[in-house]
Amino acid sequence: MRFSTRAGYGLRAAVNLARNYPKQISLQEISREEGISLKYLEQLFRTLKKNKLVLSQKGREGGYVLSKNPRMIKVGEIIETLEGPIIPMECAAGKCDVKCSCASSVVWTRLQEQIKKTLYSIRLNDLTK
Repeated sequence: MRFSTRAGYGLRAAVNLARNYPKQISLQEISREEGISLKYLEQLFRTLKKNKLVLSQKGREGGYVLSKNPRMIKVGEIIETLEGPIIPMECAAGKCDVKCSCASSVVWTRLQEQIKKTLYSIRLNDLTK
């Protein structure tokens, strides 16, 4: 299983916001500091804003800020917002041609549980230290 650049870049940008919380930061500043394309950040932040993880303000003094304290935002929220549900195999989501009775479904279900457990145990502020 491999996460895309959406997860990697989105998490880096969110950590940048966490480091600066509660100050608003422009996407241009995040782009420059993190080495991420501004166009790509715009796409990512549309999704993060739509899912209420960030707030934005337009204008000269505008920018983006996390919608809540970084201590309250779990890494799993950001990853699943940008990537979609964490499902290593369809049977882990209960969608299996053999009705999840195959022996391997146990592996995929446990893997899904452990990945989610790990991602949801880390908060954004943990990554700012």
